[in-house]
Amino acid sequence: MNNKHVEVLPDKTALIERARERVLSEIRTAIERSDRATIALAGGGTPKPLYEALAKEALPWDKIHIFWGDERYVPPDHPDSNQRMAREAWLDRVPLPPENIHPMPTGAANPAVDARTYEQELQAFFELESGTFPKFDLILLGIGDDAHTASLFPGTEALQVRDRLVTVGNKDGQARLTFTVPSIDAARCILFLVSGAGKQEALDRIFAPEANPFVYPARFVQPREGQLWWLLDDAAGRNLGVG
Repeated sequence: MNNKHVEVLPDKTALIERARERVLSEIRTAIERSDRATIALAGGGTPKPLYEALAKEALPWDKIHIFWGDERYVPPDHPDSNQRMAREAWLDRVPLPPENIHPMPTGAANPAVDARTYEQELQAFFELESGTFPKFDLILLGIGDDAHTASLFPGTEALQVRDRLVTVGNKDGQARLTFTVPSIDAARCILFLVSGAGKQEALDRIFAPEANPFVYPARFVQPREGQLWWLLDDAAGRNLGVG
């Protein structure tokens, strides 16, 4: 895949700085191209310092639209909420117009209903024809120790969904909302951030010449036309033989 880039940075501080550079570059390119930038955020601990760094930037915030690639099915003020983390670290600290923030809904008491609601919002925002997928300018992702990404977990039904933009993921019986594989793969740029020695085994399988993506879901991320970036700190990526 000639659109795949893998970089191993010395430590997490260098990883976050490189990610900041990449995000700013994608934002500027998107705004030059279409006068707006659309970004889907990741949850988890790794991107939080990136969000804190972006909160210090002077950007044309009125041209930036924020979405989420997945969300735990909890209220937005819940400690586990991806939306809450991103708002506290970044979004509430910059003058982003409220209408430019597009969180995944979790209030219908029915994950399938909320997944459909978010799908309809994406279809309207991106003015999609039936059967097509949004072309986000940037989707941020991480991986778990089990090689999941977004809320696409090993062996779950969400991995098989190809006719929806958003579906219901499952983590140990707990529902989550998540982009589907084709929604992710349609992006102009996908940026993985991975840190920590605990991710070495998952990365070995994700980067292996052959492995079952239903067991290692991040292997499904193969953008059709866009760029795929893997930014790893040394603790995570030292065994991959890349630099």
